[in-house]
Amino acid sequence: MTSAHPWFAGSATPRVLAHRGLVTPAAAAQGVAENSFAAVAAAHAAGATYIESDCHLTADDVVVLFHDPDLTRVTGDPRAIADVSLRELERLMADRGGLITLRQALDAFPAVRFNLDVKAEGAAGEVGRIVAPQAHRVLLTSFSDARRREALDATARAGSSIRPATSAGTATIARLLVALATRSKSLIGRALRDIDALQVPERQGRLRVVTPRLLDAAHRHGVEVHVWTINDTDDMRRLVSMRVDGIVTDRADVALRALAGPPGHP
Repeated sequence: MTSAHPWFAGSATPRVLAHRGLVTPAAAAQGVAENSFAAVAAAHAAGATYIESDCHLTADDVVVLFHDPDLTRVTGDPRAIADVSLRELERLMADRGGLITLRQALDAFPAVRFNLDVKAEGAAGEVGRIVAPQAHRVLLTSFSDARRREALDATARAGSSIRPATSAGTATIARLLVALATRSKSLIGRALRDIDALQVPERQGRLRVVTPRLLDAAHRHGVEVHVWTINDTDDMRRLVSMRVDGIVTDRADVALRALAGPPGHP
Protein backbone atom coordinates (compact mmCIF):
# COMPACT_ATOMS: atom_id res chain seq x y z
CA MET A 1 0.00 0.00 0.00
CA THR A 2 1.54 3.36 -1.07
CA SER A 3 0.41 6.96 -1.04
CA ALA A 4 -2.03 7.93 -3.78
CA HIS A 5 -0.47 11.37 -4.14
CA PRO A 6 0.76 12.14 -7.70
CA TRP A 7 4.26 12.91 -6.36
CA PHE A 8 4.74 9.15 -6.02
CA ALA A 9 2.92 8.03 -9.18
CA GLY A 10 4.63 6.38 -12.13
CA SER A 11 8.01 6.02 -10.43
CA ALA A 12 9.16 2.70 -9.02
CA THR A 13 10.76 2.22 -5.63
CA PRO A 14 13.41 2.49 -4.40
CA ARG A 15 13.27 6.19 -5.10
CA VAL A 16 16.53 8.14 -5.35
CA LEU A 17 16.28 11.66 -3.94
CA ALA A 18 19.13 13.91 -5.02
CA HIS A 19 20.14 15.68 -1.81
CA ARG A 20 20.57 19.40 -2.57
CA GLY A 21 20.99 18.48 -6.23
CA LEU A 22 24.19 16.80 -7.38
CA VAL A 23 27.75 18.05 -6.94
CA THR A 24 30.33 15.55 -8.17
CA PRO A 25 33.94 15.81 -6.99
CA ALA A 26 34.85 17.32 -10.36
CA ALA A 27 32.12 19.94 -10.06
CA ALA A 28 33.13 20.72 -6.48
CA ALA A 29 36.70 21.29 -7.64
CA GLN A 30 35.33 23.92 -10.02
CA GLY A 31 33.54 25.68 -7.17
CA VAL A 32 29.99 24.42 -7.78
CA ALA A 33 27.93 24.56 -4.59
CA GLU A 34 25.02 22.44 -3.39
CA ASN A 35 21.51 23.75 -4.07
CA SER A 36 22.84 25.87 -6.95
CA PHE A 37 21.29 26.01 -10.41
CA ALA A 38 24.18 23.88 -11.66
CA ALA A 39 23.64 21.29 -8.91
CA VAL A 40 19.93 20.97 -9.71
CA ALA A 41 20.70 20.73 -13.43
CA ALA A 42 23.33 18.05 -12.81
CA ALA A 43 20.90 15.92 -10.79
CA HIS A 44 18.32 16.24 -13.55
CA ALA A 45 20.90 15.36 -16.21
CA ALA A 46 21.95 12.28 -14.22
CA GLY A 47 18.38 10.99 -14.41
CA ALA A 48 17.07 11.94 -10.97
CA THR A 49 13.28 12.19 -10.87
CA TYR A 50 13.34 13.54 -7.30
CA ILE A 51 15.43 16.46 -6.06
CA GLU A 52 15.55 17.39 -2.38
CA SER A 53 16.25 21.02 -1.58
CA ASP A 54 15.80 23.67 1.09
CA CYS A 55 13.96 26.98 1.20
CA HIS A 56 15.01 30.30 2.72
CA LEU A 57 13.68 33.82 2.24
CA THR A 58 15.83 36.76 1.13
CA ALA A 59 15.65 40.29 2.50
CA ASP A 60 13.34 41.20 -0.37
CA ASP A 61 11.05 38.20 0.25
CA VAL A 62 12.19 35.87 -2.54
CA VAL A 63 12.31 32.13 -1.81
CA VAL A 64 15.70 30.69 -2.75
CA LEU A 65 17.09 27.18 -2.61
CA PHE A 66 19.68 27.28 0.16
CA HIS A 67 20.33 25.04 3.13
CA ASP A 68 22.09 27.11 5.77
CA PRO A 69 20.54 30.14 7.49
CA ASP A 70 23.63 32.16 6.58
CA LEU A 71 26.23 32.36 3.83
CA THR A 72 29.30 31.46 5.88
CA ARG A 73 29.90 27.88 4.74
CA VAL A 74 29.06 28.38 1.06
CA THR A 75 30.47 31.84 0.32
CA GLY A 76 32.49 32.90 3.38
CA ASP A 77 30.08 35.79 3.99
CA PRO A 78 28.74 35.68 7.59
CA ARG A 79 25.42 37.40 6.86
CA ALA A 80 22.07 35.62 7.16
CA ILE A 81 20.14 34.84 3.99
CA ALA A 82 17.30 36.93 5.41
CA ASP A 83 19.57 40.00 5.44
CA VAL A 84 20.75 39.77 1.82
CA SER A 85 18.84 40.83 -1.30
CA LEU A 86 18.20 38.56 -4.25
CA ARG A 87 20.50 40.61 -6.47
CA GLU A 88 23.38 40.38 -4.02
CA LEU A 89 22.85 36.64 -3.54
CA GLU A 90 22.95 36.19 -7.30
CA ARG A 91 26.27 38.01 -7.37
CA LEU A 92 27.72 35.94 -4.53
CA MET A 93 26.62 32.66 -6.15
CA ALA A 94 27.59 33.57 -9.71
CA ASP A 95 30.84 31.58 -9.63
CA ARG A 96 29.43 28.81 -7.42
CA GLY A 97 26.96 27.30 -9.87
CA GLY A 98 24.46 30.15 -9.83
CA LEU A 99 21.67 30.98 -7.39
CA ILE A 100 18.30 29.39 -8.09
CA THR A 101 14.99 30.63 -6.74
CA LEU A 102 12.08 28.31 -6.04
CA ARG A 103 10.09 29.79 -8.92
CA GLN A 104 13.03 29.27 -11.29
CA ALA A 105 13.45 25.66 -10.15
CA LEU A 106 9.80 24.83 -10.80
CA ASP A 107 9.81 26.59 -14.18
CA ALA A 108 13.17 25.39 -15.48
CA PHE A 109 12.75 21.73 -14.50
CA PRO A 110 9.10 20.85 -15.21
CA ALA A 111 9.72 17.10 -15.13
CA VAL A 112 11.39 17.13 -11.71
CA ARG A 113 9.49 16.30 -8.52
CA PHE A 114 10.76 18.50 -5.73
CA ASN A 115 11.15 17.58 -2.07
CA LEU A 116 11.27 20.95 -0.31
CA ASP A 117 12.37 21.46 3.28
CA VAL A 118 11.08 24.79 4.59
CA LYS A 119 14.02 25.96 6.68
CA ALA A 120 12.97 29.51 7.57
CA GLU A 121 9.81 30.28 9.52
CA GLY A 122 9.14 33.36 7.43
CA ALA A 123 9.35 31.38 4.19
CA ALA A 124 6.50 28.95 4.85
CA GLY A 125 3.63 31.04 3.52
CA GLU A 126 5.47 32.15 0.39
CA VAL A 127 6.67 28.60 -0.34
CA GLY A 128 3.09 27.37 -0.08
CA ARG A 129 1.80 30.05 -2.43
CA ILE A 130 4.53 29.43 -5.01
CA VAL A 131 4.08 25.66 -5.16
CA ALA A 132 0.26 25.74 -5.18
CA PRO A 133 -0.05 25.44 -9.00
CA GLN A 134 2.53 22.63 -8.96
CA ALA A 135 1.31 20.73 -5.89
CA HIS A 136 1.15 17.45 -7.81
CA ARG A 137 4.96 17.38 -8.07
CA VAL A 138 5.96 18.83 -4.70
CA LEU A 139 6.50 17.25 -1.30
CA LEU A 140 6.71 19.77 1.55
CA THR A 141 8.51 19.05 4.76
CA SER A 142 10.22 20.73 7.69
CA PHE A 143 11.75 19.70 10.98
CA SER A 144 9.01 21.92 12.41
CA ASP A 145 5.55 20.40 12.03
CA ALA A 146 4.01 23.84 12.58
CA ARG A 147 6.05 25.31 9.73
CA ARG A 148 5.21 22.36 7.50
CA ARG A 149 1.50 22.76 8.19
CA GLU A 150 1.70 26.52 7.59
CA ALA A 151 3.16 25.89 4.13
CA LEU A 152 0.48 23.30 3.37
CA ASP A 153 -2.26 25.67 4.54
CA ALA A 154 -0.86 28.38 2.28
CA THR A 155 -1.24 26.13 -0.77
CA ALA A 156 -4.91 25.62 0.08
CA ARG A 157 -5.48 29.35 0.54
CA ALA A 158 -3.80 29.92 -2.84
CA GLY A 159 -6.45 27.74 -4.48
CA SER A 160 -4.54 24.53 -5.11
CA SER A 161 -6.85 21.71 -6.17
CA ILE A 162 -4.73 19.20 -4.22
CA ARG A 163 -2.32 19.60 -1.36
CA PRO A 164 1.37 18.83 -1.85
CA ALA A 165 2.62 15.54 -0.51
CA THR A 166 4.21 15.87 2.94
CA SER A 167 6.61 14.12 5.27
CA ALA A 168 6.56 14.23 9.04
CA GLY A 169 8.35 16.76 11.20
CA THR A 170 10.45 15.93 14.23
CA ALA A 171 7.61 16.02 16.77
CA THR A 172 5.44 13.70 14.68
CA ILE A 173 8.30 11.23 14.27
CA ALA A 174 8.93 11.31 18.03
CA ARG A 175 5.25 10.54 18.69
CA LEU A 176 5.42 7.67 16.22
CA LEU A 177 8.48 6.16 17.89
CA VAL A 178 6.71 6.29 21.28
CA ALA A 179 3.61 4.72 19.75
CA LEU A 180 5.71 1.94 18.22
CA ALA A 181 7.44 1.31 21.54
CA THR A 182 4.07 0.97 23.30
CA ARG A 183 2.58 -1.01 20.36
CA SER A 184 -0.46 1.26 20.38
CA LYS A 185 -2.26 0.87 17.05
CA SER A 186 -4.42 3.92 17.69
CA LEU A 187 -1.44 6.14 18.49
CA ILE A 188 0.46 4.83 15.47
CA GLY A 189 -2.49 5.61 13.23
CA ARG A 190 -2.85 9.06 14.75
CA ALA A 191 0.85 9.86 14.23
CA LEU A 192 0.72 8.79 10.58
CA ARG A 193 -2.55 10.53 9.74
CA ASP A 194 -2.19 12.86 6.72
CA ILE A 195 1.46 11.89 6.30
CA ASP A 196 2.76 10.57 2.97
CA ALA A 197 6.37 9.83 3.92
CA LEU A 198 8.75 9.49 6.83
CA GLN A 199 12.11 11.00 5.93
CA VAL A 200 14.51 9.99 8.66
CA PRO A 201 18.10 9.08 9.46
CA GLU A 202 18.79 5.40 9.99
CA ARG A 203 20.00 6.26 13.49
CA GLN A 204 19.76 9.30 15.74
CA GLY A 205 22.69 8.99 18.10
CA ARG A 206 22.33 5.59 19.79
CA LEU A 207 18.67 5.28 18.80
CA ARG A 208 17.92 3.15 15.76
CA VAL A 209 15.10 4.91 13.92
CA VAL A 210 14.67 2.66 10.89
CA THR A 211 13.48 -0.71 12.16
CA PRO A 212 11.31 -3.49 10.75
CA ARG A 213 8.53 -2.37 13.13
CA LEU A 214 8.63 1.20 11.81
CA LEU A 215 8.68 0.00 8.20
CA ASP A 216 5.78 -2.38 8.77
CA ALA A 217 3.67 0.29 10.47
CA ALA A 218 4.40 2.90 7.81
CA HIS A 219 3.59 0.55 4.95
CA ARG A 220 0.35 -0.60 6.59
CA HIS A 221 -0.77 3.04 6.57
CA GLY A 222 0.38 3.76 3.00
CA VAL A 223 3.36 5.83 4.16
CA GLU A 224 6.78 5.55 2.53
CA VAL A 225 10.10 5.58 4.39
CA HIS A 226 13.02 7.55 2.92
CA VAL A 227 16.40 7.46 4.68
CA TRP A 228 18.99 10.26 4.68
CA THR A 229 21.81 10.90 3.86
CA ILE A 230 23.19 7.67 2.38
CA ASN A 231 26.25 7.83 0.12
CA ASP A 232 27.73 4.33 0.50
CA THR A 233 26.37 1.86 -2.07
CA ASP A 234 26.48 -1.09 0.33
CA ASP A 235 24.36 0.88 2.80
CA MET A 236 21.94 1.80 0.00
CA ARG A 237 21.47 -1.84 -0.99
CA ARG A 238 21.18 -2.97 2.64
CA LEU A 239 18.45 -0.44 3.38
CA VAL A 240 16.57 -1.32 0.20
CA SER A 241 16.73 -4.99 1.21
CA MET A 242 14.96 -3.94 4.43
CA ARG A 243 12.13 -2.51 2.23
CA VAL A 244 13.07 1.16 2.58
CA ASP A 245 11.26 3.06 -0.17
CA GLY A 246 13.72 5.86 -0.87
CA ILE A 247 17.34 6.85 -0.46
CA VAL A 248 18.31 10.49 0.02
CA THR A 249 21.88 10.87 -1.23
CA ASP A 250 24.53 13.40 -2.18
CA ARG A 251 25.49 11.14 -5.09
CA ALA A 252 22.31 10.54 -7.04
CA ASP A 253 24.38 9.46 -10.04
CA VAL A 254 26.00 6.67 -8.03
CA ALA A 255 22.73 5.65 -6.36
CA LEU A 256 20.83 5.44 -9.65
CA ARG A 257 23.44 3.04 -11.00
CA ALA A 258 23.72 1.03 -7.77
CA LEU A 259 19.97 0.58 -7.38
CA ALA A 260 19.11 -0.04 -11.03
CA GLY A 261 17.33 -3.33 -11.63
CA PRO A 262 13.95 -4.86 -10.82
CA PRO A 263 11.64 -2.38 -9.07
CA GLY A 264 11.03 -2.68 -5.37
CA HIS A 265 7.75 -3.36 -3.62
CA PRO A 266 4.76 -1.52 -5.10
